[in-house]
This record gives sequence, structure tokens and C-alpha cells, in this order.
Amino acid sequence: MKKIISILLTLLLVFSLAACGNAENESSIPEEPSVNLAEIECDVFAIKGPTGIGLAPLMKKVDEGKGKLDYNIKLVGANDEIVSKFASTEAEIAAVATNVAAMLNKTTANGVTVLAVNTLGVLSLVAKGEEIASIADLKGKTVYTTGQGANPEYIANFILSENGLKVGEDVKLEFVSEPTELVAKVVGNEKAIVIAPQPVATAITVKDQNAKIIFDLNDEWDKVSDTELVMGCVIVRNEFLQDYPEAVVQFMKDYKESIEAVNKDVDTAAALCESYGIVTPAAIAKKAIPHCNIVFQDGKEMKANLSAYLKFLFDRNPRSIGGELPTDNFYYEAD
Repeated sequence: MKKIISILLTLLLVFSLAACGNAENESSIPEEPSVNLAEIECDVFAIKGPTGIGLAPLMKKVDEGKGKLDYNIKLVGANDEIVSKFASTEAEIAAVATNVAAMLNKTTANGVTVLAVNTLGVLSLVAKGEEIASIADLKGKTVYTTGQGANPEYIANFILSENGLKVGEDVKLEFVSEPTELVAKVVGNEKAIVIAPQPVATAITVKDQNAKIIFDLNDEWDKVSDTELVMGCVIVRNEFLQDYPEAVVQFMKDYKESIEAVNKDVDTAAALCESYGIVTPAAIAKKAIPHCNIVFQDGKEMKANLSAYLKFLFDRNPRSIGGELPTDNFYYEAD
């Protein structure tokens, strides 16, 4: 009996030591090495103009070989081009209009996530030969603008109505197909009032010294709304976000730093905008950047402001954002 007990104790000790050995070996296994961010290819697209301005300093870093990711940053002329890039999975990240981001989310079956807001209001009211001291002074006037059925129309209608003016009765809005057509409306006439996006609004005042920027509509929006005017954002393809979450975190750091550099040194940013063809020439970029309201908003602030603005658009025309409001998953929240 004692012999049996001795054998059992011996076996118990052996198994205990074996177990300790396995636990020690398991804890000593090195963790997977961190991903080499510099080897992750990241195709970033942006539209020329305000939504692309925040990328200019980052583009310079990439050209100098200082990019933390293997960035490939490209500029296009219109939102439609970025939509096609996401459809063909050529784009990982892109700076786009906020309503386009929502529509892309719908057409890709919740395939994109918004990372940050990068641009607030970019519309300015420009007047020549007219005495305009307040929005109320637009009564009885014709205002030329662009973006029928899109952001500019809904924003203009809202600001006018909140100032007691009815479109079609008190103020006539006439739409042109392209923002550049607004230049001719001012330069070719003794009197004109236009609502133009930047940098076109600034270009008008450069071409015609009698034309002046009277209002930044971002400021006018703030007077009548308790939410922010959010016109531009940056989005990521969800497959890239899932495969390379660390790369997305790094991009966010790089992008925030780039936007801060724009706002800190407008002269340098303007020169970079000309160099990369984002806004040209540098003289116009320098005057336009302060009116472009370039920001970096992420997390809860981004979600609160963007969701409120998309609700504003949805209430006016559901199709403007793809027919439905995005779910909470549309908004990026870092771990």
C-alpha cells in the first residue's frame, strides 16, 4: 500500500513539474512582432480644393522619404472619381465631401468608415456694386450659386430662411453648372451677388478688385444653427481598417499633424498647395485658406457634428446622402 502511494505521489510530482514547464514555456514565447508600418501601402485620394489642402504638408513629408506608411497620395478633380476608386478598391483612404461619404457608405454596403472631419464651411458670399451689410439685405436680390440639389443649395436655403427670407419670393437663387462660371457672373457685370465655394470666391476678388467677400457662410450658419457646418471629411475602406488598424492610427496622427501645419503656417501651406496642384496659384491659396475652415475633428466631436449635419441634409433630401442615415458603425472610434 505504501509502495502504491509512493508511486502515485511520484507521478503527481512528475505531472506537476511537466505542467509548470509547459506554463513557463508558454509565457516565454515571444509575441508576434509589431507590423512594419513603413511597408504598408496606403493609397490616399483627395479632391483638389479645400478638402485636399490638409494633405499638403504630409505630401511633402512623403516626397522627402519621411512617410510613416508607404503612402501614395493622389489628387483628382471631382468626387465621382473617388467614388470609382473605392468601387475598384484602388483607394484605401480619401478626403471627400461629407454627403459623398454617406452615399459611398450606402453603395458599398457599409464598406467605409469616416475617420475625421477635415473641412467646415467653404462657401462665401461675394458681392460687387451692391451694399450688403447683413443677410436681410439680400431681399429683392438675385444670387447666383452652384450645387443645385447638393450642399450649396440646402445651406443657402437654410441660412436665408432662418433670416426671414423666402427663396423664390424674397430672394431669387439662380444656379450655374460649374463654380468657375460664377467668375464670369461677377467680372462681366457692374453688379452681382454670388455664393461661391473656396477658392473660387477668392479668385473672383483677385480677378475683379471691385468684388468683395461679404460673408463667410460658415459664420452665418453658426448664427442660426446650434450644430456645425461640416462639408468635408476623410474616410477609410473598411477592409483596410480591419486588416491594418495600426496603419489607420498612424495615418490619423500624420493627418492631424499635417492639418495643424496648414493652420500654423499659411504661407508655406499655400506654396505647397501650388506645388501639388491643390489650389493654384499660391497667392490665391494664401487668401483662400483662412476661409476654408480646415480642421481636424475626430471621435465623439466628429460623430456629433457630422451626424447632425447628415440629418440636416436627410431632412431636406434623403437622396443627397444615399437615401438613409448611416448607422453608428459609420463613425470611427479608436480602441
